[in-house]
Amino acid sequence: MATENPSADLAIRRKRLTFRSWHRGFKENDLLLGSFADTHIAQMDEGQLDRYEALLEQPDADIFAWMTGAEAVPAAFDHDVMKLLKDFKFFAQTPWRT
Repeated sequence: MATENPSADLAIRRKRLTFRSWHRGFKENDLLLGSFADTHIAQMDEGQLDRYEALLEQPDADIFAWMTGAEAVPAAFDHDVMKLLKDFKFFAQTPWRT
């Protein structure tokens, strides 16, 4: 679905990846990956988007274990995007929090 406007294609890709991040089917990953995407995806270059997209292809349980440090990150996914993800701090938006 390539268009004559590469920046439009990139914007569509970012929207799709953000949607996929928020709709994983594993609530913890929805919150972590969705918030991460909202925070970082707009600044990612195409290579980082490629790496993030490949990461989203992995099972939720594996991604969660890697993010939390419960399991070692495989070499194929031990890259700059995973470091950003592991360093990401999620804070729930609650009415009593200031």
